[in-house]
Parts: sequence; C-alpha cells; structure tokens
Amino acid sequence: MIGRLRGTLAHKAPPWLVIDVNGVGYELEAPMSTFYDLPEVGREVSLFTHYAQKEDSVSLYGFLHESERRLFRDVQKVTGIGAKIALAVLSGVSVDAFARLVQTGDVTALTKIPGIGKKTAERIVVELRDRAADLAGAGGAIGSAPIPADPLSEAVVALQQLGYKPAEAQKMAKAAAAEGDGPETIIRKALQSALR
Repeated sequence: MIGRLRGTLAHKAPPWLVIDVNGVGYELEAPMSTFYDLPEVGREVSLFTHYAQKEDSVSLYGFLHESERRLFRDVQKVTGIGAKIALAVLSGVSVDAFARLVQTGDVTALTKIPGIGKKTAERIVVELRDRAADLAGAGGAIGSAPIPADPLSEAVVALQQLGYKPAEAQKMAKAAAAEGDGPETIIRKALQSALR
C-alpha cells in the first residue's frame, strides 16, 4: 500500500491527475480541495494517497494534506457512503468546516453537498460526531468524455463528475465564472455558492 507519492505533476483535469515518478505515471483521483493548491504541470508534487481495491477495480486517490485523506477514509465508514461521495464532501467543504457541520449537527448544510440526502446527512452526524474534533485538529479509470479546453467547460464537466446534473452544473458554473477565471476558481466559487 502506498502512503505518499512524490513526483512530477504530468497532467491535471479535475478530478483526475497524473504523477510521473521516475518515468512511471500514476493516475489518481483527487478532490477539488487538492486541485485548488496543486502546482503547475511540470512541477514537483507530493501527495498522501489512499489505495482501494475491489473485486473488479483498483483506484488510487491523492490528497495534499493528511487531514483530507483522514476525512476521506472516515466519511466512507458511514453506512451508504463510498469514495464518490467522500470526494464530493472534500470538494464542497474544507475539513474544518465539515467538522463544524458535524459537531453542530447541521443536517441542512450537509444536504447541500452533492450525493448527500437528509438521511445520509443524519447518519453522518450520528456516526462521526464523536470523531469530528479529531478531524478538525488533524493536519478508477478516466471516463469516456474528453475534458474540454476552455475553463467554463472544464468546470461544468468536473461539477458533473462530482454528482451534479448537467443542467445544474452548467447553471452553477456560468453563475460563478468571471473573466480570467481558471476552471479550479470557477469550481471553487460554484461549490461555495451551492452551500449558501
């Protein structure tokens, strides 16, 4: 099991990135919280990783901070939550903000995260409340659709991969986009707006 991966950032297109380690490319899926702070392609990067193996697939997930990896793992311990929703949690809210939502039992705010309904939010609060303080203090294959070149289209595709319906993703991205914004900025603004 790989715990940390160091290499050159070879490619990034949310939610996927490729890290070149001595000529071997590792494809990872990462939350937007990681994408926001990634260096430019061609620069060195070090990521905490989570390796997941199922009967029919192997997946590698990457995180800039250990606290993100810990939250990713802890959220999946909640009944009915898998990697896709765990990535959506990290893409929609910071580790500290998530811990506060769980500690205060804010089910309404949790349901604004894609893939989390009221019953799932209630389970999160019940099953993670005792670990929320620890979270706050803690430091697959690419789909067939190509990632478009313009920032707005990239943001729309990334929002869809996070669980938003196409029309909703388009509306969110258009409302959040400003001239000169890159895809990461558009996605960040769209997700922050969705939580209000």
